[in-house]
This record gives sequence, structure tokens and C-alpha cells, in this order.
Amino acid sequence: MEKFCSIWKHTCWDGVGDDLRYKIIGGSQNSTWLSSSKTSSQRRLLTVVLQGAAGVGKTTLAKKWMLDWAQDHLPGTFHSAFYLSCKGLGRQGACTFAELLAKKCPDAQEAGPQVLAQGQRILVVIDGFEELRAPSGSLIHDICGDWEKPKPVPVLLGSLLMRKLLPKATLLVTTRPEALGELRLLVDQPLFIEVEGFLEADRRGYFLKHFEQQDQALRAFEGMKGSPALFHMGAAPAVCWVVCTCLKGQLEKGEDPAPTCRTPTSLFLRFLCNQCPPAAPDSGPAPHLPTALQALSLLAAWGIWAQTSLFDGEDLGQLGVSEADLRPFLDGKVLQADADCEGCYAFLHLSVQQFLAALFYLLDGAERGDAVSWAPDIWNVCALLSKEERLRNPSLTRVGYFLFGLANQERARELEATFGCRVSLGVRQELLRVTRSRDWPFSSRADIRELMRCLYESQEEALVREALAPITELALHLQKSNLGPLPSVFPRVKNVSPVHAYRDFCLALVGKKTLTHLILEGSVPCDNMLLLLLCEALRHRRCNLQYLRLGSCSDFTQHLNDFSLALKVNQSLQSLDLTASELGDEGVKLLCGSLRHPNCFLQWLSLENCHLTEVCCKELASTLIVNQRLTHLCLAKNNLGDGGVRLLSEGLSYPECQLQTLVLCQCSITRRGCKPISDFLQGDSSLTFLDLSLNPIATGLWFLCEALKKPSCNLKCLGLCGCSLPSFCWQDLASALASNQRLEVLDLGQNSLGQNGVTVLFEALKQRSSPLKRLRLRTDESSAQTQKLLKEVRDSNPKLNIDCKAARAASSFCEFPFFTPQDNTPVIY
Repeated sequence: MEKFCSIWKHTCWDGVGDDLRYKIIGGSQNSTWLSSSKTSSQRRLLTVVLQGAAGVGKTTLAKKWMLDWAQDHLPGTFHSAFYLSCKGLGRQGACTFAELLAKKCPDAQEAGPQVLAQGQRILVVIDGFEELRAPSGSLIHDICGDWEKPKPVPVLLGSLLMRKLLPKATLLVTTRPEALGELRLLVDQPLFIEVEGFLEADRRGYFLKHFEQQDQALRAFEGMKGSPALFHMGAAPAVCWVVCTCLKGQLEKGEDPAPTCRTPTSLFLRFLCNQCPPAAPDSGPAPHLPTALQALSLLAAWGIWAQTSLFDGEDLGQLGVSEADLRPFLDGKVLQADADCEGCYAFLHLSVQQFLAALFYLLDGAERGDAVSWAPDIWNVCALLSKEERLRNPSLTRVGYFLFGLANQERARELEATFGCRVSLGVRQELLRVTRSRDWPFSSRADIRELMRCLYESQEEALVREALAPITELALHLQKSNLGPLPSVFPRVKNVSPVHAYRDFCLALVGKKTLTHLILEGSVPCDNMLLLLLCEALRHRRCNLQYLRLGSCSDFTQHLNDFSLALKVNQSLQSLDLTASELGDEGVKLLCGSLRHPNCFLQWLSLENCHLTEVCCKELASTLIVNQRLTHLCLAKNNLGDGGVRLLSEGLSYPECQLQTLVLCQCSITRRGCKPISDFLQGDSSLTFLDLSLNPIATGLWFLCEALKKPSCNLKCLGLCGCSLPSFCWQDLASALASNQRLEVLDLGQNSLGQNGVTVLFEALKQRSSPLKRLRLRTDESSAQTQKLLKEVRDSNPKLNIDCKAARAASSFCEFPFFTPQDNTPVIY
């Protein structure tokens, strides 16, 4: 095991050696290793699957294991290793399995099928399974165990994987993750090994070896690290080579590498331009370059759609491309002769091919002619960005990113200046048309993230502004955030991992005048740095944040003092939602100090489920008197009790108090708490919305009915859902409704009215003078008596909407949309 599963050195990209990392992630738990020196009693049949992204070293690792295998042989035994490349064999015609092996190892023909079939010291490497082109499911159904029967190569390889051929051999398969689903159907109890490529330390070491000067190496490395997408791609050694090659020249000229590393598009564009043959002074680009670039991008795009990375002479001929057309980029190592397939070419790395495929859509259509008239789908930008095509062909996703990145006008000018080509302006409009269409591919919340990534890749404010012009609100679930140039938006950042992504978001927030609504919530707790940065953002002179929600921030109280100071400075914030924050009574007292400050402009505050008790209610009452801007307050799911409600009612009774909405759901209020509430409602209070749902007020309803009968009561909306109201109280409520001239919404859901209660209420509601517009209650709508009453009420009061089935479903009382008054402003509770 140690010999074959150790981290080994390899040589690649300018002779720089580095470590490839891999880990066993599942499958067979048997500890049998890839060692031919095991006896038959110790060995078992073994299939090993090396999986990983493009270019992370799967093929290199497989070939190293082949070399070890071939050298570890016993005297007098037939011992061999075969290398079968799927991308090369996919172009071969039908043959027998004996002929297939004989091409790879002449000794196999001499040994014969009988020896090979029984041999346990045979290793077969099937490299690049994802390139095995066969109709879905056909590899399972078309099986062949006959060595001498000609079959298509995919059928032979499928039969090998299912152990109908060479049943006792050890199989080593390499594949990208997107092909694992089909591979699992063919192999039995494989050992899965994930090839991770370069980890962060490996990438850093690679840069130190590539650059002669350590300070330049570290500066280049930090530049790549500054772009999360580019840094992730750096797990592939080839990408590290591209970045180092690109930035080395810049640093030697004294240029800043940061702009080049801002996005993968900017880096790959700089690399392509640098690898282009330098133009003679004052002569402009060479005349053959537009044709060469067109040929290269056409080859890349066709390969992406055909899901192939290898191109032979037949492919070039079909596309109207010659080797002479590609020569500038063969010399520049953008395109290379394939090491395993003679006469074939492959791009330096899949990401290079994806970048050039995106470039194909940008080049002027007049220059492309009709070379791909036989493949019209390749032109379709909408198909390129569609969710269905991206699921079938994952490479299209990154092509889409690159296409948005190349739509940047400055980058288009750089392409024209370097290659002398013409860039189409129509692609930019096509991208805008696709993003604005009713059936655009970014329709779900998950896909919105893809849209934002595409727009960020463009790095052009004008394009972003045009694309998002029809959108007024966005809900985002981000892993890494960088706002870039965005118009007015409403991000929701939820369940972010790792936690430092929150910090990055707040850094991006500072100074973003267009960001007006922000929600930070989820399973990851807010850390100290996040809250410090958020406070800094709120104090920033350009901060225009109007709505802020901090959901489940367990560390919030540790920085409440800083937050309170920020509220005294910030003059834009109007709504603050601290639902489920562990404020406690002491935290609320500190927060109230800021709310009483004359520079605090808060109008809407939610302290739902913040572990509050009666202790903090005196501070809250004082705040309601002093702060005349605060009009909406939610205190749901706090154990305030009757004593807390009494203290709040004292503040609400003052004429200076301008509170309009008060949510007291599930606050342990009983009959006794209804008396002080009734008193201030009768005193010409400004309160128009009161929610007492899920409090056991029972007979306390009588006090509320007394308030409703008074002309001075201004309530328009009253929530009494699940309040344990007794059956004998309905006559009091009916009497109150008959005399009240302001109440428009009443919620009686989850209370047992009984048929008598329904009859009493409905009789009162038959009066045309009743202002009620919406009533929610629980009753049997199917009964004949109820149906008769409903019809009579609706005939006499057609503006009244009666809901007999709806149950309270809101998880947060302060977010449930219940009532829309005449000015169309939604009331939230």
C-alpha cells in the first residue's frame, strides 16, 4: 500500500516538480493494494477509480502506478500493464479485444487469450472514461466476452469493466466526476480515490519554484488567491503554469498583477495575448492572426459541444481548419500535440479550451463564414446558457462565465488590437436578451447565483446595470461574495460556509451606495470580525442600507456596543430585524439607548424570540415615548407576561408615542394583560395594528371588546388566533363589531366558535355599515347552515372576505403578510 498510495513526485510544466494530493473517499473497504507481489490467497479482484477535475493529475498518477506495476514482477510469470486511452480509442473502428490489446502490448498476442484471461498479474488502465462516447445505457446492455469477435471499442471497454473480459485483472479507471454515475453501473465494489491536485501549500510551492525572486512569487500567488474562482482552478498544475507564465512577464515589467487576476477571464485573455507572436514595431498584428484565432476558437467550441478534448486530422478537415492555421498557437503552447495519440492535438487545459470556445461567440460572424453550417446548434447562445444543456454538458457552464467576461468592452478592444480581429457587438445584446427573457435559464434561487457570477465575471457596470434593470429584489445564497458593480439590490445571504465569506460580503458592502436591503442569516454564527465589519459599513458615509436582518447571530451581544454606536451615526437604516438574536434584557436596554438618540431613523424593529422578559419593558416603553419615528415593533415569542404588557401599555398611552404596529404573539399574556391594553386603546392611541395571537387571554376578550366599542379606538387590524377564547364571548364580540367603524381585519383562527358563535358573528356582519374587509375563523364551511349564513353575509356585505379554513402558517410572526390597506402598503406581522 505504501508503495502505491504514497504522495509521489512528478514532473510537469517547465520541469517543476510538485506533489499531487489524493484521498480514498469510498467504495470497497478491503485493504488489498495495487501490488502484484500479493499471493493469490491474499489478493481479491480490485477496481480502482481515480476521480477528479480536469487536469489535476489523474493520468499522471495512473501512469506512475503502471510503471511501478511493470517493475514489480516475479520470475516465470506473465506480468504486464496495459494503457487504454478512451479519448484516443473513441476514434478507432471496430476490432477484437485481442487486437486492441496487441496494439498496446505485442507480448499479449504471444501469450494468448487463455493465459491473459487466467492471469492475476495484469493491470489495465482505462484513462478518461468521460471521453468514452456511447449512447446512455448501451454499455450495460451490449456485452461481449468473446476475444475474437469484432465489436466497437466502447463495447469492449464496457465488457472489460463488467469483467466479461480479463475477469481476474486489476482495473484502474480515471474519470471526471460528471461521468461517475454511468461508471458506477459498470463496476462492482470499486475503490474510489479522489485526486485533489494541488492544495494551497502545493500551489504556493509551485509559484516559489517558478519565479526566481521570492517576492515576485508571493505577490503573484496572492494575486491568484484574490480571485476565488481562479484560485480554485489552480488545483490543476496546468492552470498554475498559465498563471505563473502570465504574471511573470508583468512583474518583470513592474506591472500590478492584481487586475489581471481579478477574474479567470482577465487572466486567460492576458495569457492568450502574451502567447501570441509579438508584432513588429508600428506594424500592427500579423495579417494571418484573425484567421488563426478564428480557427482555434472554432475548434475549441466544436470540441466543447462534442464533449471531446482531442482533435485529429479528420476533425480539422471537417471544420475547414489546417495545421498552418493553428501554428501560432502550437508554438505558443496554447494547443499541443497529444502525447498518447499520434497526429492528434489537445488544448493545454480544459479551461483554456472553454475560454476559447467562449471567444468563438464573440468574433464577428462575417469572418466565420459557413464553416460550421453543418452544426447550427453551436451558434445558439440561448442553448449555451440553458439549464438543460449545462446539465448534459457541464463544460458549458464555464464557457458561459467566460462569454460574459469577454462581453466587457475594454477586453473586446484588447482582442481587436492584439489579433486584428473584429468583435461582434451583437453577442452583448444577445446576453441581455437571454437574461431578460421570461423563460431565461436563471429562474430559480439556485440559478440566480449563476447569474450573479456571470455578471461579476463581466466586470462592467454598464452591462450589469442593463441586465439587472428589470429586477428589484434578489435573494442570494452565496459561498463567496463580491458585489462588484451592482445596481440597487436586496441580497439574502444564508447558510454561508466558511464563515469568512460573511466577512468578504461586509467588506464589499462598505461604500456600496446602491445596496439598500441586506439579510444575513443561516446556520453559521456571526463571528467577531463580521460584526466589526458590519458596524464599520453602517458608519460609512456612503452607506445607503435601509433594511438589515441579522438572523441567529449568537455573538451579536459581544459587539452590541459598537452596533449601538453605529445606529447613532447611520441615517439611512429604517428597518432592523434581530429575530432570534440572543439579546436578552440587558442587550435591549443598551439598544434602547441608541433608539432614543435623535439621529436614529429606525421605523421598523423586530425583537422576536430574543429572550426578553418583563425586565426590559420599562426601557422599551420609555423608548416608544421618546422615539417618534419608530412605528412598527415586533416582540413575538418573548416571555413578557402580564407585567411586561402593563409597562408597555404605560408608554403606549402617551400622546407622544407614534407606534402603529405592535406584535405580541406568544408572549405569555393572560386575561390580566388585556386590561391595560384596553385602557390605552381607548385613549386615542396611534396603534392601528395589534397581534395577540397564541396568548391564552380567554375571557380577556371582554376588555378588548370594550375598547373596540369606543370611537377613540383606532385599531384597523386585530389578531386573536389561538387565544383560547370561550364560547360565551362571541356575543360581546358581535356587539363590538356592530358598533366599531374602523376595524378592517380580524383573525380568529384556531379558536373554537361552534355553530352558535358563527351564527352570532355572521348576524352582526350582515350590517352594511360594518367596515370589516377580512375575517379569518375556523368553522365547518360545508354545513348547510353555515353556507346559508355565508351567502347572506356576502350578499349584504360584498367587500368582506371570509376565510374559514386558513390556519396560521408563518414561522416568523413579523413576516406574515396579512393586510394591505388602501394605500397598498403591506402590513407585516
